[in-house]
Amino acid sequence: MVKLQKHNTEAHGIKYKNGLHCTTRILQTEGVKGLYRGATSSFVGVAFESSLLFGIYSQTKQSLQGGGQSDVPRPEVIIPSAAYGGAIISFVLCPTELVKCRLQIQGTDSLVPKFSRYSSPLDCALQTVKNEGVTGIFRGGSTTLLRESIGNAVFFSVYEYVRYYMHLRLKPTLSDHSNLTDMGIGIVTGGLSGVAFWSAVLPLDVAKTIIQTAPDKSSTRNPFAVLNSIYSRAGLKGCYTGLGPTILRAFPANAAAIVTWELSLKMLGINRD
Repeated sequence: MVKLQKHNTEAHGIKYKNGLHCTTRILQTEGVKGLYRGATSSFVGVAFESSLLFGIYSQTKQSLQGGGQSDVPRPEVIIPSAAYGGAIISFVLCPTELVKCRLQIQGTDSLVPKFSRYSSPLDCALQTVKNEGVTGIFRGGSTTLLRESIGNAVFFSVYEYVRYYMHLRLKPTLSDHSNLTDMGIGIVTGGLSGVAFWSAVLPLDVAKTIIQTAPDKSSTRNPFAVLNSIYSRAGLKGCYTGLGPTILRAFPANAAAIVTWELSLKMLGINRD
């Protein structure tokens, strides 16, 4: 997805027809290893931010509810809780995603010269700090914060409402409620929430990729200026570059995250609400 966002939005350079074409090109030029470039930093960041996000969301939601519990979703509780959690995790995601993006665009089909390539995620992080200062590792931070705050407000709103209405429909059969049914609800709610998240904030993610991988450290960090430039060249389609692969990944990944979260709470004897 990073390669699609980087190359397909540039005025000149490589253009991929779609996600499949991009994948095929990577396999041809970089091999299977190329598909997992930058995976280490991504795994570390996602593992930590997921646990942090769900923990912050649950605790903030409980505080805003005033200790009481309500089956009916309350947007005045859900939205600020999710947005706050998203804002906090953006400080973890920004540096890990910057490293991931820079590693992924330095494949053999990129314009990155061999002498300036990174040998590992740590090398990328150290070189970034050396060349751009500590603030360099947080390039694109405001865009990441916007993406996560808005995206998670959408994510948890869809999750809470879909879950609520699915439970309403299943109310007559609650006596037969099983772990399998709970898992099914988790898959649907998590998958739809993930799709909603990326549908809402993918343009910000595109802008973040451009900002974090720009070779000139003095280039603009304003996501709206970046998106305006992309829109003038490629229209709305350019702002949603990589939508197909993103949606295909979003449903199963977020379904798994929600199912794992809910099952973990159940095993620990914690009331999700």
